[in-house]
Amino acid sequence: MSNCAVILAGGEGKRMKSNLPKPMSEVLGKPMLKWVLDSVKKSGIDDICIVKGYKKESIEEFADSLPYKVETVFQSERLGTGHAVMMAKDFLQIHNGNVLVLNGDAPFMDSETISDALALHTEEGCAATVISAEVSDSTGYGRIIRDESGKFVKIVEQKDASEDELAVKEVNSGAFWFDCQKLLSVLGEIKSNNKAGEYYLPDALKLLIEKNEKATAFTAKNADTVLGANDPEQLRELNEIALNKGYEV
Repeated sequence: MSNCAVILAGGEGKRMKSNLPKPMSEVLGKPMLKWVLDSVKKSGIDDICIVKGYKKESIEEFADSLPYKVETVFQSERLGTGHAVMMAKDFLQIHNGNVLVLNGDAPFMDSETISDALALHTEEGCAATVISAEVSDSTGYGRIIRDESGKFVKIVEQKDASEDELAVKEVNSGAFWFDCQKLLSVLGEIKSNNKAGEYYLPDALKLLIEKNEKATAFTAKNADTVLGANDPEQLRELNEIALNKGYEV
């Protein structure tokens, strides 16, 4: 039973002022997507599918240049993270292990976090595990909601969060471990009845919990795992962080 990964790399990044897909923007001269791939490979995962979208030819050219094989699938419309994973349905159907789903524009998602989250996921027999982080400013992120005992309850997107939920500092990194077959069992049930009209992958956790499956959240030691860039200024900040903290290229 082998594990696999689905990397979401379909984003356009309209504010990046670039003609490249957002995950191809560079940190220390290396595309963010390559940072993510390096961490996935270092964590021991070799079976990888990249979901491409905007300027898909750029992702295809990049994938062809790699010294190892990765599969790519096309998301013709960007209708949310859940919809992106739906595009990888055929890839998921041939796997019986666990799948790591993560964003192609989160360069500091490290292999240790990936491996430690998988350890919790398997030890607790979970159908789904979200990788979270504690941040000082949670604006823009989905919030991790726990009950009074600290048990994971749900993920709430910022657009749909109440005032109390907006105050939560533990946020969704956008990376998840799922049991492949259990994810497939609920993937088609995800609805777009939210303020953004998108298919949210976090709703898969809600659906699994409703089916009495276990879901949890693994809090990363490194809060930088949640960081991405939506504009040139944020990309510059990522480059500064990588330099100042000595992240390996």
